[in-house]
Amino acid sequence: MVRGKVLAVCQSGGEFVTGRDGSMSYSGGEAHAIEVTGDMKISDFKAEISSMFNCRGDTFTIKYFLPNNKRTLITISNDKDLQRMVDFSAGSNTTDVYVLKKVEHRTSRSVVADSGTPTDATATLVTLDDAKRRKLCTTGWESMLNGVGQVFDGPKAFRDALHKYAIANSFLYKFIKNDGVRVTAECLAENCPWRVHASKSPAKQEFTIKKMNNTHTCRREIGKEGHRLASQRWVASVIKERLRESPNYRPREIANDLNREYGLNLKYAQAWRGKFVAKKELQNPHEEACNQLPWYCERIMETNPGSVATLRTTDNSKCHIFVAFHASLSGFEHGCRPLIFLDGFSLKANKHWKLLAATAVDGENNIFPVSFSVTEAETIEQWHWFLLQLKSALTMSRTITFVSNKQNGLEDAVAQVFEDSYHAYCVHQLTEDFKRQLDDTWTQELKDTVLDTFQRSIYACKAEEFNECIESLRAESKELAEWVLSAKPEFWSNSFFKGLRYGQYFSKCAETFNSWISIRYEPSVMQIVDIIRCKMMELMYTRRKSLDSWSETLTPLVNQRLEQEMTKARTLDVICTTGSVFEVRDDSINVVNIETWECTCRRWQINCLPCIHALAVIEQSNGCVYDYSSKYFTTEFFRSTYSLSINPIPDAGKPMCMDIVDMTASCPPRIHENGWST
Repeated sequence: MVRGKVLAVCQSGGEFVTGRDGSMSYSGGEAHAIEVTGDMKISDFKAEISSMFNCRGDTFTIKYFLPNNKRTLITISNDKDLQRMVDFSAGSNTTDVYVLKKVEHRTSRSVVADSGTPTDATATLVTLDDAKRRKLCTTGWESMLNGVGQVFDGPKAFRDALHKYAIANSFLYKFIKNDGVRVTAECLAENCPWRVHASKSPAKQEFTIKKMNNTHTCRREIGKEGHRLASQRWVASVIKERLRESPNYRPREIANDLNREYGLNLKYAQAWRGKFVAKKELQNPHEEACNQLPWYCERIMETNPGSVATLRTTDNSKCHIFVAFHASLSGFEHGCRPLIFLDGFSLKANKHWKLLAATAVDGENNIFPVSFSVTEAETIEQWHWFLLQLKSALTMSRTITFVSNKQNGLEDAVAQVFEDSYHAYCVHQLTEDFKRQLDDTWTQELKDTVLDTFQRSIYACKAEEFNECIESLRAESKELAEWVLSAKPEFWSNSFFKGLRYGQYFSKCAETFNSWISIRYEPSVMQIVDIIRCKMMELMYTRRKSLDSWSETLTPLVNQRLEQEMTKARTLDVICTTGSVFEVRDDSINVVNIETWECTCRRWQINCLPCIHALAVIEQSNGCVYDYSSKYFTTEFFRSTYSLSINPIPDAGKPMCMDIVDMTASCPPRIHENGWST
């Protein structure tokens, strides 16, 4: 035959038999012939095989023997391998090619030996029909958890492994503890002792199985309750590749396949939702963002003059949108304390996107959104761009204190963009970091004690108070005390922090925004932004209306707090030393300077509201407490915060409604009692 072309006889479904001399022969199965040329691509060759044997390209390997050598199988894995096979077989009219089941390389399973000889008993190709007759959990899920000492990348990786392990081993479980530090789960069956506990090691920061009782006394049959393990995300992850190859993969077929393969009994709606999520994940979210967002940014600035809406598209086609409404910018600059919380978090409603947010607090300590960005990843580059947009949007020059979780290099980014600002660490995140240092060797009582001491070190106003806390911690653990000192107290302890936090140390921004966008379908980027706009518009109107019932100079929350403190202040002894300096005695002696708004306890300077000693002086000297409180706590400044409104965008709903119609048009059909609907 002509050189550079050979007829490949592709065989599958049989088995190899090894003779006494070490040579192998293949018997059984079926065979098909394919003409292979020297310039044929491996992808085309595999596509032909997939079509002939009704299988997926990722489920098999292709091997052949060299001429006059029946002992060693040669693997074809790329274009050059295929060309070599044609060249080696140039003197023959045909060559035998073996399509073999792909074997995973795990110590717990048989593998292909170095010689190329399959060491498992079968060399058959797994077809789609074969896959439906066996459970896919033979891919190793039944051994995903193998005992104490097993290490995972983090709590999410452990939870994923636990989920697959439970499905493969046919049992249900429940979480006893489930957070970023530790995960404990036990079998859901009553009195069954199966239990596993994994946590992060303080030293190596690895997430490791610490305890595991691998004994089941239950029947371990998922049965009708199997749907509890099959979340729509999990179903989507299982069927995604099949759906990519077969777009018409129907929910009824999905449910039947998962029943065969995993023993799970799913409802039609569950299978449909899993397919819906998988389709969304297979779609490119950038196309929607790049098509709709430029128009929407223009509409924001047209309907809300003075607002900033910036769209950034990178070289790899990723889109990032920054939004700051004029009403928010004005409210922050004219009514809120110069205090901004920076938070980045995943959106529960759409895992494709993250939200970066800058929020302030009003005179009632409510969250006040200043600006936000929807982006695909929370990176230092993205935060730097966000801060640049924020700085450009602000018109007033004030020294701002930023509070963050110090994530992704924010400490450096803030210092670069807002050069004269202060940066504090979120004490909520700091407390969680502290808890991670306390492993299971600590009793709960001792954990509570050292945690209380650590929190006192955060709010300690004087260096000596902070040092007392450190010594108390050192008495329990030298390593723990050193960890606290190495955590840069100058960024979080009142004793050393140079900026002003006005009594605010952390934000619940993530919970607020995620509660706003808690909807049943995955919103697009434009829908996310518009939902936030609507919520902010409602928030500003509601809080502005609340002012109608206010009659005091200070906000209700601050009034209530100072009244409670005043009751205690009246019991203190006050001695005037000069016209503006007073000595106040309680458990200790404190000096108050009424003119400079200072007290030696330092709480007045830190919170910008009179401390109990200052209140005692104000009361005795017949002063007005309003005159000694920060303007940011007054009703007047609260009114300025909400003086402007966010305007509607009349035609913003049109593209959104189109998306919703498309989604609801393919909602699960009604199911008749006598069977599945088609």
